[in-house]
Amino acid sequence: MFSADKPLDVVIVGAGIGGLTAAIACRRATFPMNVTVLEKCPEILTVGAGIHIPPNGCRILTEFGLLGKLKDAGGYEVGNFNLVRYADGRLLASKPLRGRVQKVHNAEWIAIHRGDYQRVLLEAAAACGTNILTHAEAIDIQSNPDAQSSVLLKDGRRLLADVVIGADGLWSHTRDIICRKSILPEETGDLAYRATFSRSELESVGDEAVNRLLDRDDIQVWLGPNRHAVFYPLRDRQEFNLVLLVADDLPTGVRTAKGTAEEMTSRFDNLTKIMSCAAAEPLKWKLLHLTQLERWTRDSTALLGDACHPSLPYLGQGAAIAVEDGAALGILLNRYNATKNAENQSEQNQQIARLLRLYQDLRKSRAEILVTGATDTRYYYHLPDGPAQASRDEALAGLADMSWEGPCEFDWGDAEFQRNLLSFDIVSHMAQGTKNWDEKIMTRQQTPLSAEYVATSALLVHS
Repeated sequence: MFSADKPLDVVIVGAGIGGLTAAIACRRATFPMNVTVLEKCPEILTVGAGIHIPPNGCRILTEFGLLGKLKDAGGYEVGNFNLVRYADGRLLASKPLRGRVQKVHNAEWIAIHRGDYQRVLLEAAAACGTNILTHAEAIDIQSNPDAQSSVLLKDGRRLLADVVIGADGLWSHTRDIICRKSILPEETGDLAYRATFSRSELESVGDEAVNRLLDRDDIQVWLGPNRHAVFYPLRDRQEFNLVLLVADDLPTGVRTAKGTAEEMTSRFDNLTKIMSCAAAEPLKWKLLHLTQLERWTRDSTALLGDACHPSLPYLGQGAAIAVEDGAALGILLNRYNATKNAENQSEQNQQIARLLRLYQDLRKSRAEILVTGATDTRYYYHLPDGPAQASRDEALAGLADMSWEGPCEFDWGDAEFQRNLLSFDIVSHMAQGTKNWDEKIMTRQQTPLSAEYVATSALLVHS
């Protein structure tokens, strides 16, 4: 039975970084919600390699009280962001991060193992009262104008929800339900080789240049024609992450495959010394993306993160944007809980549907700008040798003389772009966007949602 005093029931599909952030935001709210996170795997495996938490994401996690826990888990403040010329190892630019980004952007820039990052979020979500269900695959979401939504699981269980958040990633099934058609990721023409090394493996190479990299807390990026490589430490410099991004040579439809050290060095011979000590075969991952979605919401269901705006890795912002999404939903739902005036479930459903459309309005343009920014960064990283590449390198060489506060054609060096990217404060942005809250969300006028609130059935179940 409907009760205006009852906390909202929120079901989150997916226990990745964005979904867990949304769960924490909803539980830490002034008026905590009842939150259930669904993970289709039998257990949540915290796997992966390195990942960055830039200031726009780190600011949110710091507000959650998690910065210390991230550092205890092996996260560290990155020292410098170095761009290096592939042909001769010449340093093109060394952007200082440690200390400077805290001063300029009011938060740190952290690097961490993805598995450690997810584990910190998982533990924080559980500690603040989130109900986390494993082996719980959502196959359908049914909306009803006069009742809570119903989330049907593959094993036959049903969960009732006032709000459903689809945080189920690039291959999102929730997206198919919202869009009422199957929308599959598209191949980009690029792939990533990913490899990790222990410190002892790299020390065994016995190369002075490699050894210098081992004692730095820097991001090292080698730029080359149609390719680039990224290298940085993890877990107190006891592990090291290497990613090589090149043209895709996997067959259409093949998403991952094992590679070889020889493959990597043939495509980027700067890596020969590092790859000479590889104990395990590198993995090849095809890079995929989506065309822009017309909508992120339907009824009381909304998408976040890679489910609605997957980003290529060139800007290093994919997970951070998902963190922003999760925080934004928590802020909006907390405000709704504090001001809700619905007298019945039908009124509440309409208000929540408007709230989620507002979430889309406030988040969609920024996400799309950053997705485009990642594609632009790829262009500048991968310039072929020639006049454009020489012009890029000359511009990079002059950035330090402007104290990193000047314009640059390349977003990586442009101060205004970087401020808009890294100084973004989700709390103030949402406050600005929710002016006229009562008019936008809380009106109790009975406006039937008709087609918007017809019970929907899942179109397919991903295998």
